[in-house]
Formats: sequence, structure tokens, C-alpha cells
Amino acid sequence: MSCWETIADYGLRSLGIGERLLPRSEFTLCQQITLIGSGMIWNVYFGLVALVTGFFLATAVAVGKAQDNPWLRKPSEWFIFLFRGSPLFIQFFFAYFSFLSLKSAYPFFDPFTSAWLGAALVLFLNTAAYSGEIFHGALQSIPKGDLEAADAYGLSGWAKFRRVTWPTMLRLAWPAYTNEAIFLFHATTLVFFSGFPARQQMGDALYYASYFADKTFNPFVPYPILAVYFILVTLGIIGAMGLANRRLNRHLPQNQRRGLRLRPGAALMR
Repeated sequence: MSCWETIADYGLRSLGIGERLLPRSEFTLCQQITLIGSGMIWNVYFGLVALVTGFFLATAVAVGKAQDNPWLRKPSEWFIFLFRGSPLFIQFFFAYFSFLSLKSAYPFFDPFTSAWLGAALVLFLNTAAYSGEIFHGALQSIPKGDLEAADAYGLSGWAKFRRVTWPTMLRLAWPAYTNEAIFLFHATTLVFFSGFPARQQMGDALYYASYFADKTFNPFVPYPILAVYFILVTLGIIGAMGLANRRLNRHLPQNQRRGLRLRPGAALMR
């Protein structure tokens, strides 16, 4: 079988398209690259869904935590504490078995036992908590002069938040938020190694990498391939977030713009 035939048979296998049976012997480098790349489709799906939806909840949580009213502040504080204080791996387990118990009484919860919805929901809540704390810190760091200038122009309420507070919050939070986006995509590797099962061997990239490592007794081929895929995804995230960062800072003088640069020697923290 040529490499092109391998790509045609296994390129979309993680979505249930193509050859159903996994290779059993004489594993080629092309098979490993293709199947692990096929699994990356799920990792990108989980990351994009959680990041896009979590962004809006994170904004609401950050605004809620900044309120003086305890009925608005306390739920946000406890939400952040709960999801930042517990391991993501445990959150996956707890969510899966909770949905499994609920679906026996309420069929509505049956789709939540599948990774495409249940795991995506857990990642959505988790990243919303981390991002909400980042956004809250940015809210607290907005220069008072910017807010006073908005008041002087007669802006208040929603108009002030939309035109001054929110854009400034994003500009200040964006470098740290980019870091959270990278960690979120890395965290997607936990999905099929927690409670959510891989149905018909249609798993993510780590699922296929582990399969080849177990079958060949050689982890030094599939895992480096997996690492290269995630490095490429990380570069894509940095590029996309960098474009958004450039737009957020477009109104500033050139020497005051905070750009996102790839610094391989810099430590990543969460």
C-alpha cells in the first residue's frame, strides 16, 4: 500500500470515514503520521469549541467578579474557584459518570455521555474559569484615566463597556489569554484517557499514538510525531492570536504596541 492510499484510507478515520480496521502489523511511518493526524481533528474540534464558547462566559464571569453586589460576585468567585481548584482529569471523570447516571432517568442527557458534547462542555467550563480570572485581572488593571475620559465624553453603561472597558480589558489580557489557549489545546489530549470512551476506536491524536506505541513497543516514533503536530497547532494559535492582538492595539502608537512574539526559551505558566 502506497502512502497516498494510506492517507485516503485513514486520513478521516477518526470521524468514521474510510477503513474501519486499524493496521495490525508492519506499521509504516506514513500510517502513524496519517492516523495521528486524523486524531488531531478531534483535538482541534475540542479546542476550538471550548475556546470560542468559553470566551463569552469568561467575559461574563470576569464582569460578575468585579461587581460590588455579592449576588453577582459570589457565583463568579465560586465558579472560578471550583474549576481552577480541581484537576481537569477529575472533572472529566466526574462529568462523564454524572451524565451516565442522569441519562438513565432523563434521556435528554444521553448525548452528554459522548465526548463530542460532554467533554467539550467540561473544557468549555474549565477554560472559562481560567480565562475569567485573566480577564478579571485585566479589568482591575484598566487605567483610571481611560474610564474618566469615557465619563468625560458622556459614555456610560453598555456604551462605556463596549467602547472603552471591554476593548481595554482584552488588550491587557491578550498575551495571558493566548497562553491559556495554548494550554487548552494541550489539555484536549486528556479527553479519551478520562471517562469519555473512544467509540469504535475513533479517538484523538494521543489515542492513536498510544496504539502504535503499544503495538510496536517503540514510543520514540509515535509520540514525537504527536509532539510535532501540537507544535504546529501551537504556532497556528500564536499566529491567529497575534493577528487579533495587532487589531486590538491598532490605535496605539507603534512604540507602545504590545506584540506577541514566539520565544522558545520563555516558560509557559498556567
